[in-house]
Amino acid sequence: MATTHTGLTPASVPITKSYRVESIDLLRGLVMIIMALDHVRDYFHADAMIYDPTDMSQTNTFLFFTRWITHFCAPVFMFLSGTSAYLVGQRKGRKYLSRFLLTRGIWLIFLEFTVINFGWYFNFPPPSVDFLVIWALGISMIALAGFIYLPLPLIAGIGLLMVFGHNLLDTITVPGNDLSSVLWSLFHQANFFQYGNTTLFVGYPVVPWIGVMALGYCLGKLYEKDISVLRRKKVLLLAGFLAVALFVVIRYTNMYGDPSKWSSQKSGIFTFLSFLNVSKYPPSLLYLLVTLGPALLFLSFTESSRQWLAEKVKVIGRVPMFYYLLHLYLIHGIALFATYLCGHTPGDMVLTGWIAFQPQLAGYGFSLGVTYGVWIFIVIVLYFACRWYDRYKKNHQHWWLSYL
Repeated sequence: MATTHTGLTPASVPITKSYRVESIDLLRGLVMIIMALDHVRDYFHADAMIYDPTDMSQTNTFLFFTRWITHFCAPVFMFLSGTSAYLVGQRKGRKYLSRFLLTRGIWLIFLEFTVINFGWYFNFPPPSVDFLVIWALGISMIALAGFIYLPLPLIAGIGLLMVFGHNLLDTITVPGNDLSSVLWSLFHQANFFQYGNTTLFVGYPVVPWIGVMALGYCLGKLYEKDISVLRRKKVLLLAGFLAVALFVVIRYTNMYGDPSKWSSQKSGIFTFLSFLNVSKYPPSLLYLLVTLGPALLFLSFTESSRQWLAEKVKVIGRVPMFYYLLHLYLIHGIALFATYLCGHTPGDMVLTGWIAFQPQLAGYGFSLGVTYGVWIFIVIVLYFACRWYDRYKKNHQHWWLSYL
């Protein structure tokens, strides 16, 4: 019979009592809130239709950080998904966990190309098939379903190799539109492909993301009940500071870890922005160090956080997939009506490609202040929806609730 990493058999692990780590719920809820800011910016900010907020020649400091802060969302969510998987395995056993990861991974991939894809475009058939964060999350879960049968140190080694080594592949490109090009793109190289009227966009190549989830799974070892809070906080603190220090040292050399080099700019602050301007597609080593390092520090500092606002954020952190699906439709739905304020019609929000590249939306958009106001309104609405769903999950035992 398969055993868990603590030596307990599945039959000996209690399955009736839910065990949640509040600091994980808090961090996950926080990054979900920040994520909504990025997507509100996509659909409401006028400048989002014109240029990339990390373009050093056009951006400003506040706009840059409005985009940069959202870099934390995908890697932290992926990392914590691995940690949560470890905790599920501790409660219900490795066989249950492997089956759950496999089936949930397949389900997430299905959602990416159906419900989520429609939420981005409000158009059917879809003008673009996008391999985005939920696709990567699903593939990473499927990979983890097999990894969990390996010794924990080996899982950690595989994760570290993927995260630290994948930038060695940056110079390898497979041009063209054929199957080999698409497969390499899914593996490591973000790219667009055009097939008639349909675009295929691979934004989240899977290799580094699988590594991130594997490392998050290994972090779960720190949350076993025989690990003291003091020891866990010390390890998290050390690991977080080490990741940030590695980012600074490796980034300064400009030799490895990110295909985009930093350079001196027109001012000291813009040089600092250039230093922070790391690559997300795929997530470079430096991107992952500068996001996961502070995340580990956050987990250390908020181990016992019980403030009023923290409790509200945890509600969102307990139902992240429900939040994710709902936030896409709410943002895009409100944008339909916002078109009237800019001399457009809701039909202009039925998109034929990514919103920033839509000629029918020329002149559409609002100031960054209005964008932030819309974001705050949407987060408040989503909080009440998540609070209802969280209570529903606590009071019902339907099998499908673990998939949403």
